[in-house]
Amino acid sequence: MLNKSYKIDRRNEKSRGKSLLFFTIYNIPQLAGVALSIGLLREMKKNPRVIGVKNSSMPVQDIQMFADEDVIVFNGSDEQFVSGLAAGAVGGIGGTYAAMPELFIKARELFLEGSMERARQIQNEICRIIYKMCSTHGNMYATIKEIIRLQGGPDVGGVRAPLAQLTEDDKEIAKACAEQIAVAIQTYC
Repeated sequence: MLNKSYKIDRRNEKSRGKSLLFFTIYNIPQLAGVALSIGLLREMKKNPRVIGVKNSSMPVQDIQMFADEDVIVFNGSDEQFVSGLAAGAVGGIGGTYAAMPELFIKARELFLEGSMERARQIQNEICRIIYKMCSTHGNMYATIKEIIRLQGGPDVGGVRAPLAQLTEDDKEIAKACAEQIAVAIQTYC
């Protein structure tokens, strides 16, 4: 088995000078099985194409830690969006944004204006919606696709196997989520 430093060296070597793309490291230890450490980030930053981190780890303090390393940091946990901004994230990259972009945009605007209480209220509503999205038997992305369809977006079908499709009961939950999003947008945006 190759050691971690050899793998990093090889990735840096392969991408250095051969690509016009910049790289953002995705830190999601709950799925990757390994967390991005400061030492690993510093090693990865030796590649001039590495410019940022999308942080989806549960400790929001990781955002502050990475921001101190002079990289662009994006919040990755949708349920902690406003907290991530407070810790130093410049914005976010999230799976639920497509179903309710207006709410995330408004929360960020309010945060930047210093209207923390209002930003927190929107964040709390975002969380309630996400909790409901996650209550389906189907995959959350199947739920998001259905919400977007109900909002007038394209019908792009379900998710691919092995992800679970929505049940008929799930479609009712998706409808309730779409209604909850519409009310939140009316209330806050």
